[in-house]
Order: sequence, then C-alpha cells, then structure tokens
Amino acid sequence: MRTFLLSISLLVSLLLTSCAQSLPANARSWKVDGVERQAIVYVPPAANKTKTPVIFAFHGHGGNMRYSSQTYAYHKHWPEAIVVYMQGLPTPGGLVDPQGRLNGWQNRVGLQGDRDLKFFDTVFASLKKDYQIDEKRVFSAGHSNGGGFTYLLWAERPDIFAAFAPAAAFTVRANTLKPKPAIHIAGESDPLVKFEWQKRCIDAVLKVDGCALTGKPWAKSGDLVCTMYPSSTGTPFVTAIGPGNHTYPKEAPALTIKFFKEVTEVKDTVPDPTSLKP
Repeated sequence: MRTFLLSISLLVSLLLTSCAQSLPANARSWKVDGVERQAIVYVPPAANKTKTPVIFAFHGHGGNMRYSSQTYAYHKHWPEAIVVYMQGLPTPGGLVDPQGRLNGWQNRVGLQGDRDLKFFDTVFASLKKDYQIDEKRVFSAGHSNGGGFTYLLWAERPDIFAAFAPAAAFTVRANTLKPKPAIHIAGESDPLVKFEWQKRCIDAVLKVDGCALTGKPWAKSGDLVCTMYPSSTGTPFVTAIGPGNHTYPKEAPALTIKFFKEVTEVKDTVPDPTSLKP
C-alpha cells in the first residue's frame, strides 16, 4: 500500500510539474483572497517608457487563457498594446454547466464573493505599477460568458474603460449602463445566447449611448455586416452581425481593434486662423 501511495504521489507531482512547464513564458500569477489567479500577458517593449493601451480579454464558459490568446489574438492585431488574456475559475453557468465544473466568470455582482471583479482590480493595479499605462485607452472584450463579464465590468467599473467589445452576450442591466463606446458582435443563429436577447440588449444600449435611430455602414468583413450608430454624447455603438451561431467569428478580433483605435484616436487640433495674433 505504501508503495502504491508513493507511486500515486510521484505521478501527481509529475503531472503538476508538467502543467507548470506547459504554461507559456508570458503567463503571470496573482494572489486574490488567497487564491492563485493567472493570465497570459503580452507586453510591448516600449511599455516601460511610453503610455501604452491595455486590452483585457475574457474567454467563454469552459474556455481558458491559452485558447483565448490564440483565438482572439488581439496582440497580433495591435502589437503596441498590452493584452491580458485572463483565466477564469470553475464557475456555475447560467445557461450551461450548473454544477460549475468548467472555467468561467461571475455574471452578477456578489456571486462567488466578487472574486472576478477583485481579480480584475488586482491585475489592473499591478499593470499600472509595472508599466506606463495609457488610462484613456483601457478596453475590455469577451465572448459568451466572457462577454457577459465585459458587460458586468461596464456596469461596475465604467470609468476605467474607454470602450467595450462583448460578443454573443447580453446584460439585463443595459438601461443602467454609463454611456460608453462599444461594438457588439452577434450571430443571428446563436442557439445558446439567443439573438433576440442580444437584440433587446443592443436596443437598450443604443438609447443609453444617445445613438441615432438609423445607422450607417461601418465595415463588411466575411459574413459580418457592421453598422455604426453615431452618438450625440460621443459614445458611438457598432453592431457586427452575421448569420453564424455561438462561435467567435474569425473576423471579430480585427474589427474589435479597428473600433478601439477609432474611438480613442487622438486627432490633431488645428487652431482657428482668426484667433492667431500677428
């Protein structure tokens, strides 16, 4: 029996070592309420001396940071930005996995002791300490449950973010959100997060953002038709809608970065010639 237990112990140690070695070199860890949390962090070389944008990316329920870093790949579309692919913990799902065996994110304030909101707060504070963060260009993006958490961050931490990019997600708090630029990505044949639910959320956010009733073409990429709704409050909203299902569209990352850059672009100001003194 002792030999058997020793063999099991060695096997567990080898498995743990293998898992640790399999983590990418740019994985980082933080302690949040005594629990180790992880994220894959891409940092451009100039982040120590130049104000740098930050994107927080959240995987869907059952996903992980490695998968989202490969699927979203925001760091490839915007290599000058810090991109943080956050790792969720086993979490009961609202639509699937009620036992909470798979990784996910809290979908309401107060659930799981607000561990994911605290995780975000801890990571953001760490980045501000370690790098030159452009606090006017901080963004959140996520798919499915990660998109729902992006909406939760919009509701609970609105002043931190410049813009949001939820996909295949919705929030019942849409009409209480603070006006902010956003791009919402959706599939009309989504069998899990029904498009009608997302449409109600979109309509509520359009009102919150003070957007025009009629949009104008913004982009066409693959099957996604993108419509821009200009805003009287400077908080435009874009819908990127295709016929797809619940998967994250391959065109979504490039469109997300295009939107983030456009809504935070620093425009050169040209003085009025009549105001110049001779």
